[in-house]
This record gives sequence, C-alpha cells and structure tokens, in this order.
Amino acid sequence: MAADNHFSLFGLPARFNIDAQALESAWRTVAAQVHPDRFATASPAERRVAMQWAARANEAYRQLRDPLLRARYLCEQAGVDLQTESNTSMDVSFLMQQMQWREMLDDARNDPDAYAALEAELTQARQQMQDTLTTLLDERQDYAAAGSKVREWMFVEKLAQELAAVQVTH
Repeated sequence: MAADNHFSLFGLPARFNIDAQALESAWRTVAAQVHPDRFATASPAERRVAMQWAARANEAYRQLRDPLLRARYLCEQAGVDLQTESNTSMDVSFLMQQMQWREMLDDARNDPDAYAALEAELTQARQQMQDTLTTLLDERQDYAAAGSKVREWMFVEKLAQELAAVQVTH
C-alpha cells in the first residue's frame, strides 16, 4: 500500500471541500485492509507494518474529517508554514472582531443572552471560514491567503472552547 499524502491514501482529490461520506467509506476500506487482526498470524515485522499503516490511516482520517485540520494540512502540503506559534499578524478588521468577541465572552459569564449571541456569532464565523477556505484552496489555490484564514479560524476555535467552558451564573 502506497500513498504520498492523506488524500491519495483514501483515493480522494486533494481538496478542502470533500465528500464526508466518501472519506468515511474510503477510511473503512483502508482500515479493514490493514487492521492488525488480519495479521494476527503474520510475522512480527508484518504485524508491525500493519499497525503502522493502521495508525497512519487513522491519523489521516482524523485530519481530513475535521475541516480546520484539513485546511491546515492542505496549506502545509503546499509548503505554507503556518507559524502558528510565532505569527500573530492578522487582518485589522479581524483583530477588531476579536476584541468585540472577547468583550462578549466577558459578558457571557453573567448573561445567558450574551452567551447565546456569542455562540451564534462563532457558528456563523466558522461557516464563513469554511466558505472562504473553499474559495481560497479549491478555486484559487491561494495557499498563503488560506494560511492566514486558518490562523484566524484557530482563534475562533480557541474562543469557542473558552465559551464552552463558561458557566453562566444567572
């Protein structure tokens, strides 16, 4: 079994907008082929290789089924270093949006309406990120711009996690 990347492992086109059912079906097929139980009577080396392929298939599936991880993977495969730890530069309008969301998060701690409003805005932001990344990655192949959008999306996800951890007190 040979595969250059996660997409080719599953016989799928390297695109952001993928068919989730086709991905799951392809993963099940690959996982069945390399499942360690099929190699129970094989040599230790063959069992080890089967386990490695099973782990690779599972990791590839985990990354491709999550839209944010899939976008990151596509950017990285195209040679874009996302510099997630060191590059904090973002569009000014997005920075302003971050500040507004942070204020809403503070309000959400004591106000169920503020909580619901922020949750709705983050849901909408996620959908906009997906739409934008479909255009940037699949239509324009603008991986550098997509990398910037991925960093923004990572912030949205972090904020959504912080919101989920909030216990509304009223």
